[in-house]
Amino acid sequence: MRPPCKRFHPHTPIVQRDAYTTMDAIGIARHYHETTKHHPNRHARSLGYLDWATQPDPFRRFRGAPCVPLLLTEPVSIPSYDALYESGSIASQPVCLESISEFLQYSLALSAWKEFQSSRWALRINPSSGNLHPTEGYLAVGSVRGLADISGVFHYAPMEHALERRCDIHVDVWYELMNALPCGTFLAGLSSIHWREAWKYGERAYRYCQHDVGHALAALCFSAALQGWQVRPLTSMGDAEIGSLLGLNRDDDFKQAEREYPDVLMAIIPSTDSRTTDAPSMLSIDAIETIRQGKWYGKANRLSTDHVEWELIDAVTDACVKPSTSEFPRLQPTMEFPDRFPSERTPTPARRIIQQRRSAVAMDGQTSITADQFYLMMDRVLPRYECSPWSALGPPVFVHLGIFVHSVTGLAAGLYFLVRAPSEMLMLRESMFPAFDWEKPNGCPQSLPLYHLVSGDAREIAGQVSCGQSIAADGAFSLGMIAEFENPLQNLGAWMYRRLFWETGMIGQVLYLEAEAAGIRSTGIGCFFDDSVHDLFGFKGRKYQSLYHFTVGGPVEDTRLTTLPPYPPEVTARATRPAST
Repeated sequence: MRPPCKRFHPHTPIVQRDAYTTMDAIGIARHYHETTKHHPNRHARSLGYLDWATQPDPFRRFRGAPCVPLLLTEPVSIPSYDALYESGSIASQPVCLESISEFLQYSLALSAWKEFQSSRWALRINPSSGNLHPTEGYLAVGSVRGLADISGVFHYAPMEHALERRCDIHVDVWYELMNALPCGTFLAGLSSIHWREAWKYGERAYRYCQHDVGHALAALCFSAALQGWQVRPLTSMGDAEIGSLLGLNRDDDFKQAEREYPDVLMAIIPSTDSRTTDAPSMLSIDAIETIRQGKWYGKANRLSTDHVEWELIDAVTDACVKPSTSEFPRLQPTMEFPDRFPSERTPTPARRIIQQRRSAVAMDGQTSITADQFYLMMDRVLPRYECSPWSALGPPVFVHLGIFVHSVTGLAAGLYFLVRAPSEMLMLRESMFPAFDWEKPNGCPQSLPLYHLVSGDAREIAGQVSCGQSIAADGAFSLGMIAEFENPLQNLGAWMYRRLFWETGMIGQVLYLEAEAAGIRSTGIGCFFDDSVHDLFGFKGRKYQSLYHFTVGGPVEDTRLTTLPPYPPEVTARATRPAST
């Protein structure tokens, strides 16, 4: 049976629905979350089929906007992948056409094309649920030789590996906007087109859009690290200010097109100076207003000929708009995790790992990893804010990992738990089954907050709670990302609902790259039975909720597919330069 929905023009105004008028914003976020849970006898509402006639175009363009081609670089052997996690280990590069080109090439660009019979589709550096890519990228950049004689806001076009100029910014206005930030700093922003995910996933799509923001955040932070740059989130900025700066609230520019919703804005700082930790988290409102009223270029292309309106997504989108807020705690080195688990990998070039990242479509059910490999992966997802990628989000920490260990040599199969904020340890234990033993595994580093809960073959239950998908059972391990849920919403507002998912997406991006570095593969799992996961660990109520699942193991490759280069020869010939070192 098809869910209640209706066709609509893409620019139909979003109004507060009668069904939600009695709820406050937090109530709507809770209602959305509960309504979009999957259950063994009932999944969240979607069309139940794919309407191929309305499949969204995966590439947004602004027709009429001046386009600046970027360069492509050939991968070099340095830095190593492991160096991405060592703050200050990579020399800072100057902000120029070459370095900005690389920054986007290794974060939001295409990584390959896949082909099967008459079908052809692109893969990207940043992963996406269903490869639908609701996330769009923007830069606000000062005058850069070869890129921009005049400061401006640019939209990134990944298919062409180019920047579309959306507006001009006068030099005095640029100075007013950026004068509190270190010299050479530029801005990177992300937005979401919810329809791209809703086309396939219906009401649950809003969750997946937020996962993808987290993946893109981490991808941008890792790519900045390649250049020796720091990333600082502008955490006080509200959606209205971000939308004005990036041109997302310009009705005439989206008149016939699907809207984009602002997500996050970051300062990209080409400096290793420790004083960058004091960078402000809010930009000049007067400067943003001047930019909003300035000269803008281009009209957004329409992605689908027709649409299905999901009123619940509209409601939660309205409810979770972020206002301007006071600052979160300053970014400081995370002393909770002073020691790092050592890497004994053969140094692998970071660019190669980032470029080759793929989502596994199936696991072989045989490949094992060692306990040391597993411990290193767990160490890498701990939030150390002085290094990639956690500086892109900042504190506080809300997400922990409930882990199904299947085939890790030297580690008993069973359930484990990684506590990513040690201050939450007592509350987590009190919220879970009292019979869990909470013992550190033999050989586990003392600095790693990993705990054994119960031993046993967890393959069957891992597959069952992941909507019966064998990929969760056939890897070396899989996991659920368990977020502190109720308190962040109550204490900080409904907009925190989005940020919880961003944190899970960033964890996922680390696991993607860690799997590649270990010679295996991983993939995110968006389909799982939410409350079945909670029951498995003993969670009651909404204090903690599972938001995203992941699996890591030996991939089964689909040999029917042909892999093609990300960019055609004419683009490569136009743009190829040696990578900066």
